[in-house]
Amino acid sequence: MSSYAVTNPSTGEVHAEYPVATDAEIAAAIAAADSAHRTWARQTTPEERAAMVRKVAELHRERMDDLAAIIVREMGKPLSHATGEVEFAADITEFYADNWDKFTGATPLEILGAGSAVIQRSSIGPLLGIMPWNFPYYQVARFAAPNVVLGNTIILKHAPQCPESSAAIAQMYADAGFPEGVYVNVYASNDQAATIIADPRVQGVSVTGSERAGSAVAALAGANLKKVALELGGSDPFIVLSTEDLGSVVDQAVEARLDNSGQSCNAPKRFIVLEDLYDEFVEKFTTAMSDATMGDGFDDCTIGPLSSLLAAERLEEQVNNAVAQGATLALGGTREGAFYAPTVLTDVTPEMDVYRQELFGPASTIYKVTSEQEAVDLANATDYGLGSYVYTTDPEQASRIAESIDAGMVYINCVLADSPELPFGGVKRSGTSREMGLLAADEFVNKKLIRTAA
Repeated sequence: MSSYAVTNPSTGEVHAEYPVATDAEIAAAIAAADSAHRTWARQTTPEERAAMVRKVAELHRERMDDLAAIIVREMGKPLSHATGEVEFAADITEFYADNWDKFTGATPLEILGAGSAVIQRSSIGPLLGIMPWNFPYYQVARFAAPNVVLGNTIILKHAPQCPESSAAIAQMYADAGFPEGVYVNVYASNDQAATIIADPRVQGVSVTGSERAGSAVAALAGANLKKVALELGGSDPFIVLSTEDLGSVVDQAVEARLDNSGQSCNAPKRFIVLEDLYDEFVEKFTTAMSDATMGDGFDDCTIGPLSSLLAAERLEEQVNNAVAQGATLALGGTREGAFYAPTVLTDVTPEMDVYRQELFGPASTIYKVTSEQEAVDLANATDYGLGSYVYTTDPEQASRIAESIDAGMVYINCVLADSPELPFGGVKRSGTSREMGLLAADEFVNKKLIRTAA
């Protein structure tokens, strides 16, 4: 069986298989991306490239139903989530088309001596993108769109379970009028990805995925003196210190936790609740989680299966191990095929493995704390530092906590508030870069100083 295959996790049915690229096809992809950068990209203006990127956004919307159905088959997310992802990918792509003038061209500098100086932003060349399965369109959009507007060209290696969606994205770039080599989809093996990274024509690599994958790619990139951008995992805290409507807070907590069937790197996973609110929060949260409906992604359901049988078995093992080590299973903990029931763990202590793990699925841990400082300390007691969530009625407290949390993003009294103009990324073992917003366009760009005498 090919490593690139569409396997519906709801049924286990293999819909299609795709052959891994030959070494000759990989060589041709690199050559095409390099040629496109040296010719077309350098002969077009950012405004011209942005107009074509805008067409890619339009094609996302025109083909929304078909695109959404593809990823329901590939990784099982509910159809409404899939449709929302396609729309968000279109919004992100359109954002860079609309704002091309804000991240391209020259920026004047104030200098101490006579004359003038500017920073000229320009492309650096072909880039390799290694993308994950959990958001097949959204992840690609936030990497590809700003870089194509800049004039970089893209070689895209998607997750092996996303061959159909990756082909659909490449087709949209082709149908938008981009010439061969600007956006190249490759069904590459890991060894072939290493070959691409090592090629001197390729100038950088962006990885969204697991900590293990990020570490391996970063080592290869470093050995070859290549720029690398990493967007990795997270175990985001959700801190509840005060509220005038606990029911609303719980509803938001559950909605965020179960988004994408719990398979989102920046979803809240550790719920840290002040002792006065803890018992009621656990009761309401557990009830709301139990009300979630599981089903095939094409059915009317809250959550679908996990992305694969292996993913469900991995989560099952983590939860079972936590219970064996003394955690209380307040809800769930059951699996049927790739379906894993909404699960809640309490009484988790630092001695347990789950205290330090990321639970990638509809499983949560809830902690009781006695003070603001204890909440912050617990929030920071992780190797991850992606997102975080703070619920409080005290604006000064919110500000203090936001400054104290070791994370790339802090959301105060809101969830699911990502937007194309807002940068996304983390610190510690959650990554090294930013995507979305204007900061994303600074990851793979030559900020060239041009100094002119008086």
